[in-house]
Amino acid sequence: MKTVKSSELTGLIGTEIGVSDWIKLDQDRINVFADVTEDHQFIHINEDAAKMTPFGGTIAHGFLTLSLLSKFSEGAGLVIEGVKMGVNYGFEKVRFLAPVPSGSNVRGKFVLKDAVEKKPGQFLLTYEVTVEIEGADKPALIADWLGMQFAG
Repeated sequence: MKTVKSSELTGLIGTEIGVSDWIKLDQDRINVFADVTEDHQFIHINEDAAKMTPFGGTIAHGFLTLSLLSKFSEGAGLVIEGVKMGVNYGFEKVRFLAPVPSGSNVRGKFVLKDAVEKKPGQFLLTYEVTVEIEGADKPALIADWLGMQFAG
């Protein structure tokens, strides 16, 4: 993560903060996610049945792709100098734009959309995150993701 002073946040609004490394969404990871979330829809786990769909094979759960934002942010997000902790604050918008075929590589691109000091030392950061699929024209998803950082 890139460390910045709180006084620098306003100047970073509208800029690309970072791009994460690629992560492979293979069938094993998809199957484990299906088990954890109890979402065993065939398009995710039944390779033979999924071949008969317009996807041509299994695809990752949209929520699996979304859940990777935390990992993506480790290499592509911001941390405010002196931060004690950060918490997920939710989303303003999430749109799933393209399926992620099993075996695909995905990564997150982070643009700082807004930064507001809600209370002294308490900063609400809004990122526009685009999850790209390697070799695809259309992203897997876009989201406006909110995170609260507590500096002291």
